[in-house]
Amino acid sequence: MILVFLSILASSLAQSNKTVENVAPDPLVVLDKLLRNYDRRSTPTSSQGVATDVFCEFYIASMGSINTDNMDYTTDLYLKQKWQDSRLSDTSLQEPLDLADPNLVKAIWKPEIFFPNAKEGDFQFVTMPNLLIRIHPDGQILYILRLRLKFSCMMELSRYPLDKQACGMMISSFSKTTREMILHWSKSEESVTVAKDLKMPQFTLEKVTATQCEDYNHMGSYSCLMAKFHMKRSISFHLIQNYLPSMLMVCISWVSFWMDIESVPGRVSLGVITLLSISNQASGTNVPQTSYVKAIDIWMGACIAFVFAALVEFTFVNYTWRTRGRVAPRIQQAGSPNKCENGDKIVRIEMESPRFEENVNSAVLNANCWRKFATGIDEISRIIFPLGFAVFNIIYWLYYLIIAQEESKFLDSGNSTLVVE
Repeated sequence: MILVFLSILASSLAQSNKTVENVAPDPLVVLDKLLRNYDRRSTPTSSQGVATDVFCEFYIASMGSINTDNMDYTTDLYLKQKWQDSRLSDTSLQEPLDLADPNLVKAIWKPEIFFPNAKEGDFQFVTMPNLLIRIHPDGQILYILRLRLKFSCMMELSRYPLDKQACGMMISSFSKTTREMILHWSKSEESVTVAKDLKMPQFTLEKVTATQCEDYNHMGSYSCLMAKFHMKRSISFHLIQNYLPSMLMVCISWVSFWMDIESVPGRVSLGVITLLSISNQASGTNVPQTSYVKAIDIWMGACIAFVFAALVEFTFVNYTWRTRGRVAPRIQQAGSPNKCENGDKIVRIEMESPRFEENVNSAVLNANCWRKFATGIDEISRIIFPLGFAVFNIIYWLYYLIIAQEESKFLDSGNSTLVVE
């Protein structure tokens, strides 16, 4: 009996030891053990004498409208960084360890990076610090941050509002040169991802390019990454607010060509009202203030020129009609003025004089020629002004929608060859 009892006791003790051995250690205890001799001041590969490779990703959650006055835009993004740190590898860890502890961020080494073209930046704290650190058993570290940043975007507005813009987000190493740390875009297909429901009020996002670069200064060479957002401005708003109203005003100014030449009040009122209206629209249009001429300035200037030319045309026609086309003053010049005793002028017209009849016929014929000339100018203007405005439209839209776009594509392709992909 005693032998049986001892055998049962020995088997139970063996099973309890196996159970203890099969229980996995606490991951937090293992992490605390790894951090005891951890030096966060040195890079993970400093002992090997090589640079640490850091892989980055952007996820753009939202992007605000571009401010043309300050030339900047605000975006809400997730920054993902991956690197290998063998000092935090341990075979006792069975699965990745996810932690959202800001103190852990201070305890381990992480890339010292910054955004060179960022004006302002905020770290998201609602409802808790928006960060995540994932430690894999093999020592791979994933560090995720949520940031709200305001980036500068130096825009070229010479083709406004038919322009395309390329705004960049640049990330660079702050203190580590390329001998200690090198930034890379993630090896996934899309290093920069944009939310599917992302929409901007003024632009349409065409494509996103991710390139690798280097920043040289007197301190050394620093690794950097550049993400460019190629956007095209939506023209529908400007087409309704600027182009169509000004085009209609120009067409309204041509109505005076079909009005009677002697209808001075009507033609003057029409010309002045259209000129003041289109001038007020040109000055009241909400366009960015620049030191150079923009596409909208060329359009509004041409429209004002066409309306002003219509007003000048009527002035010339009316002057010709009222001065050269009048018969009465020429008939009075055909007689010879005499003076009576009271000093008053009397025009003596010899009705039966052949010379007088010739002068009258000549004066009438000359006046009719000038009137036909004035009327002919109106008739020619009915064709010349619409034809000239149509030619201007063809040249304007052909250049800014086709030729200028091809030039920008050529310049973009030339600039891309200067950047290391």
